[in-house]
This record gives sequence, structure tokens and C-alpha cells, in this order.
Amino acid sequence: MEERIVKPKNQRVKRFLDNRAPKLIENTKKAIFIRGGNTSDVISQALVDFYLLKKPDAVLFRKKNILRPFEDEASIEFFSDRNDTSLFMFGSHNKKRPHNLVIGRLFDHHVLDMVELGINSFKAIHDFTTSKCVLGSKPCFVFSGDAFETEQDYIRLKNLFIDFFRGPDVTKIRLAGLDHVMSISAVDGKIYLRTYQIQLKKSGSRTPRVELEEMGPSLDLVMRRTKLASPEFYKQACRQPKATKPKTVKNVSYNTFGAKLGRVHMKRQNLSKLGTFKAKGLKRTHNEKENSRTVKKSKVEVE
Repeated sequence: MEERIVKPKNQRVKRFLDNRAPKLIENTKKAIFIRGGNTSDVISQALVDFYLLKKPDAVLFRKKNILRPFEDEASIEFFSDRNDTSLFMFGSHNKKRPHNLVIGRLFDHHVLDMVELGINSFKAIHDFTTSKCVLGSKPCFVFSGDAFETEQDYIRLKNLFIDFFRGPDVTKIRLAGLDHVMSISAVDGKIYLRTYQIQLKKSGSRTPRVELEEMGPSLDLVMRRTKLASPEFYKQACRQPKATKPKTVKNVSYNTFGAKLGRVHMKRQNLSKLGTFKAKGLKRTHNEKENSRTVKKSKVEVE
């Protein structure tokens, strides 16, 4: 059965459809924050804090939604398709899994990865008196712990955190734009997430002195359940179109300092006809020319 193509009725609808259409360079990934049917104050505040860190590429659902992401993915995929988002964070609370937080991502509006985390300790942003990060700024990431390099679940969780908060792609970075750091540590089966504000102090030199001050949120997490994509599906999600790959240029290379080096092939040159620059200091003066002329004349007369 062929899919019916509906033409846009006006320019506003056309711009909306063009924005959602597939592109070589996709739009910045947006996230939805969903409250479950039963939530605690800890989960509600955690969703709001992560929403503030993700803004403006985020959508926060104020109403409760009865969902079970690990049992039924259809609702998450429906909300993703409707809001044009590829990241989600779902919070719920019950006796079996208290203060439950599910973070995940989608590819082509199908769930790719999901990780369920339990919150053991939480401090909100408003519990810290320090100034907050600028809206839309990109965080610096620090991952500590061997688990992020050896265990598959933690490796995928690390990639998921980076994908969730990376923000738009930029070509240049301003030093003042680096205003906060997210530190994630894995120690003895627990995950410690801390957020710090970067403060640039005077150091008496051109390079400023950097200090970190905690600004929140602060969470102690434990990993509960995971649902990772198959290798084939994950490879398909990471595939890049050929048009976006840089073209290789022959006989061009770069050294360790980033300088561009090139090899130019030329035909054999006749160096006898090569014009060279003659410095004024090497030119003969008028008297020297007159003397050489008289010497030549005298030689001719003698002969």
C-alpha cells in the first residue's frame, strides 16, 4: 500500500515539514522530560533540574503519564514522534523501585538505548547559593572510574550522558562560554553525578586561574536495569552519509602543529633563463663602468 503524500496548505506548514524532514546535518537533539503516574518530590525536582540544564532544547511534561518504558515502548515512541525529540528522561516512584529515573534515546523514533537509575541521594539546584550556568551553554564532562572503560553497560551510559547534554555542534569555543562541568564517577557499583560552576580568577598572567564551585544538581545513583540496542541497530544509528565525510586531498598533509604541507609536481625548468633579483649593492657604479670601457678600448688599440 503506497503512502499518500499530503502537500502543505501554506508556508507555515511547509516550513514545519521541512524542519522535520531528514537532513545531511540533523538538527540539535531535543529531549522530553516525562513524569510517571506516581512520582515523589525527589523525582519531580530532579526532572526540573535536568530540564533547566538541557534548555532550550527540551520539553517538560507537566501532567502525569502512566508509562512503563521497559514493558511498553510505544508511548515513548509516540511522544517522541509528536514532539520531534530523540532523547527522553522518565521519572517514577513506587515501593519496588523508589525514586526511579530512566534515561534513553531513540533512532528514527524507535527506542535505541535505555538505562534505569535509582536515586539514593539528591540535592537540587536551589539548595546551592552559587550562580547558575547560562541558558544553552555546553558542559564539560569528566568521567572517573574504570567501569566507564571496561564494562559495556557503563560504556553505553557514558555515551548516553554525552549524547544527552552535548548540545549543538560548534566550530569555535569562547573561554567565557565554558561555565560549568558535569563530573560523573563510578565507584563500587554506585554513580556520583556532580555539577560545578567554572570560575575564572585573576592569576597575574594571561592564563586565568580556574576554580570549581558546586552549583547542583547533585545525585548519588545506582544502576538498575538496562536495555541496549543490538550491534546491527546501533551500527545503523551511527552510520554517517557519504556527503558529510570530508574528501581526501592528494599530496596534502598536516604536521603535529597543524600546519598544512603540500607537494607540488612541476615540469623540468630551464634554470639558465630563470630571472633572478639583483640587489643594488651588487650593481656596478658609473665610475666602474667607465673604467671597464677604457680598459676594453686600450686592449683593442694594443692589438
